[in-house]
Amino acid sequence: MTYRVLAATSEELRKKAFQIREEVFVVEQEVTSDEEFDEFEDESHHYVALNENDVPIGSARWRYTEKGIKLERFTAKKTMRGKGLGTAIVQAVLDDIAEKASPGTYLYMHAQLSAVPLYLKFGFQAKGDQFDECGIMHYLMWREL
Repeated sequence: MTYRVLAATSEELRKKAFQIREEVFVVEQEVTSDEEFDEFEDESHHYVALNENDVPIGSARWRYTEKGIKLERFTAKKTMRGKGLGTAIVQAVLDDIAEKASPGTYLYMHAQLSAVPLYLKFGFQAKGDQFDECGIMHYLMWREL
């Protein structure tokens, strides 16, 4: 299966990013819509992965915070997990951040336990103890740009 990861700069692409987030987080993982879609949507940089038929199969976003840059909302459609899509999405996000931020910028995320091995491949390190966020266990992970 072929796919591409795009910056969701148009309203159409942003809706597709939100569609896959709804499918993965709200329906599959039972996170409430209010917790999934928050006050940071407008200030975030959104991404969507589309298959060859332009159907959304993954997403992500990042945003500036007082601590640095927070990477969030990484998704991959259940049927696409373990096929390199997550790697492609993380790489696209990191490439975009590298074009916009200074070397040494603090990058961090709240990573679901199942995704920790993926982020370790990109040089992120787990910090502290596991914690519950929206009923799902996470680690704080970080690295410098």
